[in-house]
Amino acid sequence: MKTSGNGISRKDFIRHSVLAVAGLTLIPNMMNASPFCDENSTSVKGKMSLKNVRLETGFEYQDGEVVSTKTDLFYVEVENGKITKIAPNQPNAKAVDAKGLLMLPAFKDMHIHLDKTFYGDQWQAVRKRTGGIKGMIELEQKMLPEMLKNSTFKAEKLIELLQSKGTSYARSHVNIEPTSKLQSLKNLQKALENKKKSFGAELVAFPQHGVFYTDSVPYLKEAAKMDIDFIGGVDPFNIDGDIEKVVDFTVQLALDNKKGIDIHLHETGDSGLKTVEYLIKKVNENTALKGKTYLSHCFVLGKLEAAKQEEIAEKLGEAQIGIVSTIPFGRLIMPIPTLYKHNVTVLTGNDSIVDHWNTFGTGSVLQKANLMAQLYGYSTEFLLSRSLKLATGNVLPLDDKGIRQWPKSGDKADFVLINASCSAEAVSRISEVESLVHDGNIVF
Repeated sequence: MKTSGNGISRKDFIRHSVLAVAGLTLIPNMMNASPFCDENSTSVKGKMSLKNVRLETGFEYQDGEVVSTKTDLFYVEVENGKITKIAPNQPNAKAVDAKGLLMLPAFKDMHIHLDKTFYGDQWQAVRKRTGGIKGMIELEQKMLPEMLKNSTFKAEKLIELLQSKGTSYARSHVNIEPTSKLQSLKNLQKALENKKKSFGAELVAFPQHGVFYTDSVPYLKEAAKMDIDFIGGVDPFNIDGDIEKVVDFTVQLALDNKKGIDIHLHETGDSGLKTVEYLIKKVNENTALKGKTYLSHCFVLGKLEAAKQEEIAEKLGEAQIGIVSTIPFGRLIMPIPTLYKHNVTVLTGNDSIVDHWNTFGTGSVLQKANLMAQLYGYSTEFLLSRSLKLATGNVLPLDDKGIRQWPKSGDKADFVLINASCSAEAVSRISEVESLVHDGNIVF
């Protein structure tokens, strides 16, 4: 860890400097010894100035190839949650000294389950699975009553982990089923209310135990009238045994309540393909759902022949159905370059972090961007820089021609200061996030 002249770490020095200029105070985090500000310490949403902010300004070319990214230092002003000014650097200004750190858009985790986690509680590894997906449903039914007792606390700790990795926004699926009823949703909403000044979220009403298999219908209908954004689903054929019945119900509930759709689809065989094709059909029939419908995982795409991948990707692009991929690796490689080719929106997330489904979540979506770049050979300066959009929810500092498009005056003040020379290095090295600002509030 680099240190400043007074012997403290560079990160802690910047944190103290930022907060001192903004008139705020560091509050130590109970989970670790390093200072970490919660929302109570960032309640002032006024004006903030930063100097020595590194921004990307263009590409350097040799023989027609991007070989490096140009940057310069700038002076940036933030007021009332917005970036209000970007000007040539003013090194002598009375302002937060960003120390030449690179400013990038804050990260977004677009597939996570904040409502059910072991994180913040006693360590537990994944147990041996039996009985497939329905066996896991039985396990959850036994575990959830105990997990719900402190799920608000654990959700807050998981949010703090995400923030420490530069994430200030998430799309969280939240269990809606007969065991939890609406309690999991209510507990998560309390956590999000407690963190509202430093973290944003959109919620998916998620029938983890099936729509009809455990009769989640009445709870989904009730949840749809609450403060949620998407109607979820999971493996319509494997769990409920009827693709059309489940998709029809989901589509109608979304339309009736003006919500989006985000369906977990793990099925890799014929039923998985039929689900994708039927959802495309229903979205094309109900155009209000275009741009508001997503398939999470959608592993079947990784099992199709190349020609079929192209066909389905083209149809997904035309229907404006996005894919939220957790970037699986091993024998299952998702056709993300093909999806990009056909203008399919691709998002990513950590999914499960230390729970009964998965032991290995890190909380970093920048790591997901790095993994994608490795899987698809995106090792050049240009392709690494493009890979950053997976972590930022498709916001990039430079467009494909090297013209700066972020930040600009009027943009939301959601950004990180990161120890990297450019986006390409940040992705390649999974560079350390030194500071996070959300909605103009300093998180750390």
